[in-house]
Amino acid sequence: MMKTQPQSEAINVFLEEKRTFEPPASFRRSANIQDPDIYERAARDVESFWARFASELVWMKKWDRVLEWDPPDAKWFVNGKLNVSFNCVDRWAKSEFRNKAAIIWEGEPGEERTLTYEVLYREVNQFASALKKLGVAKGDRVAIYMPMIPETAIAMLACARIGAVHSVVFGGFSAESLADRINDAQAKVLITADGGYRRGSVVPLKRDADAALTKTPSIEHVVVVDRCHSNPPMKDGRDRWWHEVMGDAQKFCAPEPMDSEDLLYILYTSGTTGKPKGVIHTTGGYLTGVYATAKWVFDLKPSDVYWCSADIGWVTGHSYVVYGPLANAATVFMYEGAPNWPENDRFWKLIEKYRVTIFYTAPTAIRAFMKWGTEWPERCDLSSLRLLGTVGEPINPEAWMWYHKYIGREKCPVVDTWWQTETGMILITPLPGIVTTKPGSATKPFPGVEACIMNGQGEKVEVGGGYLAITKPWPAMLRGIYGDRKRYIQEYWSRWDKIYFPADGAKRDEEGYFWLLGRVDDVLNVAGHRIGTMEVESALVDHMSVAEAAVVGKPHEIKGEAIVCFVTLKEGIQRSADLAKQLKEHVANKIGKIVRPEEIIFSAELPKTRSGKIMRRLLKDIALGKVLGDTTTLADPDVVKRLKEQYENTEA
Repeated sequence: MMKTQPQSEAINVFLEEKRTFEPPASFRRSANIQDPDIYERAARDVESFWARFASELVWMKKWDRVLEWDPPDAKWFVNGKLNVSFNCVDRWAKSEFRNKAAIIWEGEPGEERTLTYEVLYREVNQFASALKKLGVAKGDRVAIYMPMIPETAIAMLACARIGAVHSVVFGGFSAESLADRINDAQAKVLITADGGYRRGSVVPLKRDADAALTKTPSIEHVVVVDRCHSNPPMKDGRDRWWHEVMGDAQKFCAPEPMDSEDLLYILYTSGTTGKPKGVIHTTGGYLTGVYATAKWVFDLKPSDVYWCSADIGWVTGHSYVVYGPLANAATVFMYEGAPNWPENDRFWKLIEKYRVTIFYTAPTAIRAFMKWGTEWPERCDLSSLRLLGTVGEPINPEAWMWYHKYIGREKCPVVDTWWQTETGMILITPLPGIVTTKPGSATKPFPGVEACIMNGQGEKVEVGGGYLAITKPWPAMLRGIYGDRKRYIQEYWSRWDKIYFPADGAKRDEEGYFWLLGRVDDVLNVAGHRIGTMEVESALVDHMSVAEAAVVGKPHEIKGEAIVCFVTLKEGIQRSADLAKQLKEHVANKIGKIVRPEEIIFSAELPKTRSGKIMRRLLKDIALGKVLGDTTTLADPDVVKRLKEQYENTEA
């Protein structure tokens, strides 16, 4: 029986959000899923539920059993055979969708390209043939270090076509990070570009790749896309231009029949919590999971122009730029550059220009938009939008409301999605035609997914805060950490028996809605109360002057921990001692006096990974006066140095 957890084990819940938003009637009438009973039906027979989605894909051999579950190991669609590339490309290129746009792309300087499904089919086949000619075979690992250009998706799909395992490394990572990932995977080929554009400058990818390649003996060939015409050095016998290998390649490459449990890709986590982990995802279950969630969460229609602003180097780009949308025959918009180049309205101009209907982005981006002001989206026609989504971290209620009001113009459902690199697919999310949303809540587990809140004793919590737990296997779940079985079990399966622990804190309200509170490592202990950083940050962002906030704890001789807040203000707001005092009182009034911050530190920006996640451990190092930790994954390592100097000056 579920129960409310004892105070000693609680992550205390202070912030309450009462605003609710029903799905618009017009949206509900045409939604892909309109029946609220789907949750109960899926729970009654989970295997049949997922098998129905799997049967919508094309299989070369149907599975014998839907699921084999030997915790912590799952096998989905056992002995089934299929090819991911065929399901994302061939079946549409040979159908009435062949002339439909598969990828619409704009480069940061303004170039435009449209690849229909028929054109994408030709490109994928040709590059798959080129990889085979370079000696790449089924099971070989291929590293991809690219900007956001169509060739990145083509390379992934070509690997999937021949059964090679791709390992995409985000183009913002350093040479050292690239080398570490290549060596861990023992990649045979590297696919890169001479460079990519970011805020008007060329990111020299080939230069960084060359530096990495001095330490990567497994690499035999390097294929280089001539993106920026920067004339990089090319090593004879190793480096080949993309256009040259394509010109020499056969036009057709037969798709490799892949076992449902064959490895599709390795994706390394960003390393914010230690040595990067090579998360592995397989074929049949993964494709089923991302196909299903893309179809129902984004309510994809043939007429949609869908834009997920994530880089393909992150799991969001794998699942919801490439595989999930293309398996649904969607039109995917891709943009190469920064949201504020040349001005702060670039994203909104792109939505207006291409009549984007679905927009999926990160809360950190939304808070940046808030900081820049409403005048930028107000300049543009955003009337084409019909659905908004958020991904990557919990969203503050006020950021949710800003997004709903100024981007969705109060007519678009907002799907706040929770999932991870490890889960492969969205696990907690509204279904936009069914679920009443609450700002800041990811609402309910997707049908066929079982989640709950657990306390420290492993008991389920009906209402209140604790640890998020996923209690049953799901199709796109990770199958391990590449080459490290022990770490896989220790990190994800050791807290509870047969239950996946995502290392996130969460709360559940009286209506069964889930509210993510951030990583459990970020929980504060103030005067015996365990407080999620998300609640304090949300209270700060609720203040009219605040664009973004990050909260950490530091030791306090009476309270145990004191709350230190790093705050970024909206454009035009001046920092002052009086404003700091106002913010402390605002948090105390919003949440409770026990949560009143000890310190407010104003910062022009916060340290973030290249995927946009705030690196609180570095802020904690600053607050504790410690030597700074590893900053290799930061988008701008100098941010930490500036913050540290500012904090020390404040202390003085």
